[in-house]
Amino acid sequence: MRLSIVVIFHDMRREAARTLHSLSAAYQQGVSETDYEVIAVDNASAEPLPESLVTGAGRNFRLIRHETTSVSPVEAVNLGVAAAQGAAVAIIVDGARMASPGLIGTSLQALSLAAQPVIYARSWHLGPDVQNRSILEGYDQAREDALLAEANWQGDGYRLFDISTLAQSSAGGFFGPVPSEFSWVALPRELFEAVGGFDARFTSPGGGLVNQHFRNILLARPDVCLVQVLGEGVFHQIHGGVATNVPMKQHPIGLYRQEYMGITGAEFAVLPVAVSAQTHLGSLSEPARRFLQG
Repeated sequence: MRLSIVVIFHDMRREAARTLHSLSAAYQQGVSETDYEVIAVDNASAEPLPESLVTGAGRNFRLIRHETTSVSPVEAVNLGVAAAQGAAVAIIVDGARMASPGLIGTSLQALSLAAQPVIYARSWHLGPDVQNRSILEGYDQAREDALLAEANWQGDGYRLFDISTLAQSSAGGFFGPVPSEFSWVALPRELFEAVGGFDARFTSPGGGLVNQHFRNILLARPDVCLVQVLGEGVFHQIHGGVATNVPMKQHPIGLYRQEYMGITGAEFAVLPVAVSAQTHLGSLSEPARRFLQG
């Protein structure tokens, strides 16, 4: 088993069905079920994911139910990685994020580029604008359902680029600044363990700034090789997320920064990484080309 993909779900049965399909060998290009596994971790959902929904996506899918009172996904991420069979792991902290069709195959290729690769893909929001703003203009799950149906993304997943907007963390497009957080990150399991995994002290809803913290710790290591998966990405479905689906004025970034300061003793800052310090691997579909620059 080359890669274990850990995906965290909390109260998102609607979104999970699409995300799981987008990670299946029936949708992903150039891979088979023997190349990777998908570990879906249900993080104490009020309406737990049915096991059939997960295993129905492929023989390489399995479900872990994490019973907890925590509102953070951190424990669930570490639990999923601990159960992984792959030599490398990939993490999607927010299970509402669908994948483009070449994401897994290109990530598998990238794992062989260096001894300590850190592989990431950029992130998009489905809809006409980032969802913090589009929800104020009436964008909701019903409109998103219609948008996805019209795009026929199951037939051609690259059409997701046609109906999406770059997430703020991925501003600048494929050749823009390295994102402040990685919504898709793949790395050797031993590297995940060497940095201590996700820091369990981040207990805020959604994990606070744990994803950014994990990114900074990885990229501070002199031995890592940063690789961007070019022409691929993950696409966020609207689901009432504590950070992605609230108006900007209600965003909990202030509380997140307070928690970060309490944990690390320092103000949060994005570790700067030169764009030239990374490798790009992949190809650009026609729909993805409009995001060469943000």
